Amino acid sequence: MEPHVLMDKTSLPDGGLLALYKHQGEFVLEYNGLELMSTNLTLSEQMLADLGCAHLLEEAPTRPEHPRVLIGGLGMGFTLKRVLEVIGSPATVDVAELMSQVIEWNRTYLVEHNGPLLEDPRTNVILADLFDCLGEGDLYDAILIDIDDTPDALITEDNGKLYTPSFLTLIRDSLNPGGCLAYWMAEPSPRLEMALKKTGFDLEEHPAKPHEESDEARHRIYVARLNS
Repeated sequence: MEPHVLMDKTSLPDGGLLALYKHQGEFVLEYNGLELMSTNLTLSEQMLADLGCAHLLEEAPTRPEHPRVLIGGLGMGFTLKRVLEVIGSPATVDVAELMSQVIEWNRTYLVEHNGPLLEDPRTNVILADLFDCLGEGDLYDAILIDIDDTPDALITEDNGKLYTPSFLTLIRDSLNPGGCLAYWMAEPSPRLEMALKKTGFDLEEHPAKPHEESDEARHRIYVARLNS
């Protein structure tokens, strides 16, 4: 059996280990030895973009002249790739990524899968915590978040703030009228559902397969819009 080849690794602020491996032509991102994502399982990440940006594909005057999208978590770039494919131009896609090494991996190793996404003139990568990218007066038409498996399975303990009422209120206030918030979850999250509803969002839950040939749609995309 072909072994996993370590390409690079880096430490998270809390000491956890993030590592990029290559195996049989595919890349695998692991956290403390557990697989987070791979270039072979990307369907639900693409669905996050499709569902979160669906309202931006409508005909004018509903569609903004210059849509602005914020993505929380660059990962392997598949959500960003799909957003760029569907959103058209002109547009601005901000991407908040906490780890500089993840950005570098997208510029180097992952280019063979996704191309030079970070060189697209619509892309603006921000080396920062998503929490710190909101509240400065910038408004978005869509905010897409793919950072943790669930609020109960965090990549770092500090990510707990991304599911608090104060953060969800901050997101609510950072959306343009008609804007959309979408979360990727590895499995159903009643805790997130309740928090979004309490913050005043109307919620849709979409089962999602990790791969087109998967037997089970275990992942979830939560699409939240403000109550009218």
